Amino acid sequence: MTQPEYVPIASTARVRPAERLPPARTWRAQRPGDLKGPMHPGGHGFGTPGPDQGYALKLAHQMAGRLQPAEDEDLHDAVEGCLGIALRRAALFGRAPVIWDLELAFTLWGYMGDAPADLVQERIGLFKGAAHDYWLQRAIADRVPEATLRLTPAQVRARLKDWRSLLPAGS
Repeated sequence: MTQPEYVPIASTARVRPAERLPPARTWRAQRPGDLKGPMHPGGHGFGTPGPDQGYALKLAHQMAGRLQPAEDEDLHDAVEGCLGIALRRAALFGRAPVIWDLELAFTLWGYMGDAPADLVQERIGLFKGAAHDYWLQRAIADRVPEATLRLTPAQVRARLKDWRSLLPAGS
């Protein structure tokens, strides 16, 4: 309740006027990383943005025990090389990565077993050093056509003997 003016009051107990903030200034996207429009930029080296992509690493490490790399292949190269494929597939469907995305990627390159010998030779040369080379990871992911990404892991497994139809050389 307010105090009448004729009643003595300490100066520290008086209500002070509130400090008013100035109105916000205008802001424009002028920094190099700011998006200039509603769409994400695309093209060579941009990758495929999607939600919760870091979860794919957890899934990939859970699957690592099931992978069958060749004798002279590094498991880290296999995981990092296939990760981009799984992330592209998840983003294609507009969702976070799930185990089936990784299974498709690993099956496609023959890491889940029963790989033809010529596919193994192809991937040994392609995946060498993929764990430490972003551009190589992008090249591996970009090599898989969208039609292959839309298949189920079972369909890829059934067509693995004819792997060149799933991974055309010119794509």
